[in-house]
Amino acid sequence: MTIYNLGSINIDHIYRLDHLPRPGETLHSESHALGLGGKGANQSMAAARAGADVVHVGAMSAGDDWVIAQLSDAGVRVGTIARMPGVPTGHAIILVDAGGENSIVLHPGANRAIRPEDLSQAIGPIRPTDTLLLQNETTLQVAAAAQASAVGARVIYSAAPFELDALRAVMSHVSIIALNEGEAAQMFDAFGHDLPVRGLLVTRGAAGAEYRDMQTGQVFHQEAFAVRATDTTGAGDCFAGWFAAGLDRGEDTPTALRHAAAAAALQVTRPGAAGAMPDRAEVMQFLDANARQGPD
Repeated sequence: MTIYNLGSINIDHIYRLDHLPRPGETLHSESHALGLGGKGANQSMAAARAGADVVHVGAMSAGDDWVIAQLSDAGVRVGTIARMPGVPTGHAIILVDAGGENSIVLHPGANRAIRPEDLSQAIGPIRPTDTLLLQNETTLQVAAAAQASAVGARVIYSAAPFELDALRAVMSHVSIIALNEGEAAQMFDAFGHDLPVRGLLVTRGAAGAEYRDMQTGQVFHQEAFAVRATDTTGAGDCFAGWFAAGLDRGEDTPTALRHAAAAAALQVTRPGAAGAMPDRAEVMQFLDANARQGPD
């Protein structure tokens, strides 16, 4: 079983400042950090470190080889990432002030330049036992979902950044929609509660998460693990990637939720996004240490 991820790849440039610059103001940053991000790369890293066979489908520049190395070192298969001369890798300029407030400039770059022929070839081998992950940070989401659902593969769509039109376009091909509590409220307001999908994965931050089986009406709840968070960037992607990996390995819903919650709890104790994803051994050790919070 394989997880194919049509996902964004971003390079995050994080600058820490005393205050955010005012119009016309030039500031010296107190620090600069460079890291791998993008919802797609985050989810691929999470699922691979959870033990899944992950194929990342996407695009980036002809340079930035450290990005490919970081994904590959985590176990992600990278042969289906198109390298595009003259097109920059997607990137984010993130300004963070002393109080933790931030301003972000996002340039999608190659994430919005994925070619239909590259996509079709990359996910051509997908089978009914496989999973396709999607997020709303690339082109060709509908085409990918249609190709995967046509062969009976599971399709999991992270509806973020949240856009009603994007969700509407892809929904008929989706098995599971993953989103946070606020996004879920917007979705229900727009489409009602009778949705043409098998399940909903709703993350609620410190309140935990739930999975709603839309076919049986059963709802599974998972509490969040109590940790001291230092950076919540990518926590939802960690949860989604680990949950997808759990389903891929045949775990039942409560087990997949519990493992995903433990992974996300570990991830938020570390700085960064993709590079902060924990591996399976770390999550199992964390669960052993937190057995009092429920059976594994």
